[in-house]
Amino acid sequence: MSGLTNALVICAVVALVVVRQFKAQQIGADRRWWLIPAVLVFMAVREPGLIDAHHRTASAALLAAELVVGLAVGVGWARTSYVWTDPDGTAWSKGTKATAVVWVAGTGLRAGLFGVGSLLHVRQGSASLMLALAATLLVRGGLLLLRTGSGHTAFGVAAAHRPMRKETV
Repeated sequence: MSGLTNALVICAVVALVVVRQFKAQQIGADRRWWLIPAVLVFMAVREPGLIDAHHRTASAALLAAELVVGLAVGVGWARTSYVWTDPDGTAWSKGTKATAVVWVAGTGLRAGLFGVGSLLHVRQGSASLMLALAATLLVRGGLLLLRTGSGHTAFGVAAAHRPMRKETV
């Protein structure tokens, strides 16, 4: 896949995610919350040059750091999301101002990692960004399911309904 196509896919996913995070979203209603991250992982892994052949150690270290940032952003996003349950038991989430701060900090850290890679002359493609975004989305989705007690319903097993109060962040 060309670099332009990868860039367009990344921009589309980020735009979708950013727009959706500030609107109330039902949690656990879509049993395929893992599908977009799975597609991103598939696209990233099949991309040639995930690790720079001339700078293997530095490239692997930058990839690991990118994944850690992605995981941290996912945790931060899930923890700063406002979560509540309707009287009928439907769980919802919505991003807060703190969520926006998490995204800005994550973007800054990713830009810093890209700068470090450039200083080290490490070839960096879009595959590492796709992997980090997939990690962010997977962690966020899983943690929100856990926060609502819906974790088991995502895998087809009914969970006991627990009333949940509105949380503030």
